[in-house]
Amino acid sequence: MMNKQQKIENFDPSQPGLADQSIFGLPFTADESEIIIIPVPWEVTVSYGSGASNGPDAILEASFQVDLHHQDFPELWKLGMYLDLTDQTQNWADNSEKYKALAQPIIEALESGEVIESHPALQSDLDKINKVCRELKDEVRERVLYWMERGKKVALLGGDHSTPLGYYEALARKHDHFGILHLDAHMDLRIAYEGFTYSHASIMYNALQLPQITKIVQIGIRDFCKQEVEVVMAQNGRVQVHTDADMKAETFKGMTWDEQCNNIIAALPQKVAISFDVDGMYAWYGPNTGTPVPGGFSYEQATYLFNKLADSGKEIIGFDFVEVAPGETDWDGNVGARMLYHLCGILAKNNGMEVGQRINFKK
Repeated sequence: MMNKQQKIENFDPSQPGLADQSIFGLPFTADESEIIIIPVPWEVTVSYGSGASNGPDAILEASFQVDLHHQDFPELWKLGMYLDLTDQTQNWADNSEKYKALAQPIIEALESGEVIESHPALQSDLDKINKVCRELKDEVRERVLYWMERGKKVALLGGDHSTPLGYYEALARKHDHFGILHLDAHMDLRIAYEGFTYSHASIMYNALQLPQITKIVQIGIRDFCKQEVEVVMAQNGRVQVHTDADMKAETFKGMTWDEQCNNIIAALPQKVAISFDVDGMYAWYGPNTGTPVPGGFSYEQATYLFNKLADSGKEIIGFDFVEVAPGETDWDGNVGARMLYHLCGILAKNNGMEVGQRINFKK
């Protein structure tokens, strides 16, 4: 059996990835990989479009066609990235289907103006859903800690945006304080949206309950409700919101994206986790995501911001990437796989791992 160095020497990154290997077609085991990606195929509380639970599979399938000789991180692949697929992953997927079906009558009743408390059967189902979502959170936290305690950098791949709460709890076990750079079309600050304590629309409100999270800086926001604005105001600066409208107005007046990135990064604390909902970008990058909203930022704007953050002197402690939902083509997975690879690159580079020198074509 070959060791890691022998695998590197015998692997051709110019060929399509090996579909019988882990993500991006890499030949490394989990122990040989520096970055562990935990897939969480979950979307129980989905309230509009569905499909995010299939995101990890779509990204995995598309990842085999990603060219590994990345301009910014040409040697990244040698570090190893491993998708942590286990029996637990399949159990999460099975429970997602089961309890999503249980959630739909609750959502339909609310949309019809019903009061759930007056329907004992629906209230019982709601209690079951909140319980299983809490169990998922705890299981994700323990799986993340399992790999962190083995010296791995760990990322989370959703699923809907409810999935990283356990990931944040794991980071909070390892770091006394950190911030979240949150890229999204939505604030996700609703309190127990539609009665679901762990709703995808409540992830940042739930994150705020962790005292270790000292700042959330939100980018690209263009949909929010009155309750969410009240949450922001009550936090007295702990949540900084950059709406898409405000950011576009700044660019119309002559502010560059580079200047905006500098302002965003300056507002973050020393330690930073990235939370990236694909619907933060223009809808053509993730046309099948669950809650698309007009406006947004480009793929290149996101990667530029991440590159600047990686070089800023701040410490990137992890990331989650969520809400990719496949459609009739492989486009959503294609975009997702490439963004995931870039996120792995900035995580590795920022943490002092060898990713190679950027390829510059201009003399």
